[in-house]
Amino acid sequence: MTGPFLPIEEMGHLEGALFGLDFGTKTIGIAVSDEGWRIATPLQTIRRTKFKADSEALLALATRYNVAAFVVGLPLNMDGTSGPRAQSTRDFARNMAKLSERPMIAWDERWSTVAAERALIETDTSRAKRRESIDKMAATIILQGALDRLRALDYPLKG
Repeated sequence: MTGPFLPIEEMGHLEGALFGLDFGTKTIGIAVSDEGWRIATPLQTIRRTKFKADSEALLALATRYNVAAFVVGLPLNMDGTSGPRAQSTRDFARNMAKLSERPMIAWDERWSTVAAERALIETDTSRAKRRESIDKMAATIILQGALDRLRALDYPLKG
């Protein structure tokens, strides 16, 4: 992938949890992994305002949860090409990379919101609750996909 992203196969040995991020136009969904990189858990949704406030909130949470890297959902078009949303995500990641040494890993998120919506419907979650949970659930699906890929690569996981 081009831009500020490091390929997942090149992340090296890192200590700490991973954050999964689902960037939307109005919100950022956040999921966190355990430090053994086995399971992703929904954390919260940040209502987007300005880059400075958004990045400060993300970095404060990253410090609080001992985050070693960010797995960023990259919203590619269905044919695999990049559109305006993918470029906006790359721009945000590029600006974040200037503020933190933590690697940014891109993860194809084309089906994450659909999968999150289905999971919430299957658990009989009301529409109102789905609206407030969808972004952090999509971030969880993004992060779990990356964790599963690391396992498939026989990445040296702890424990």
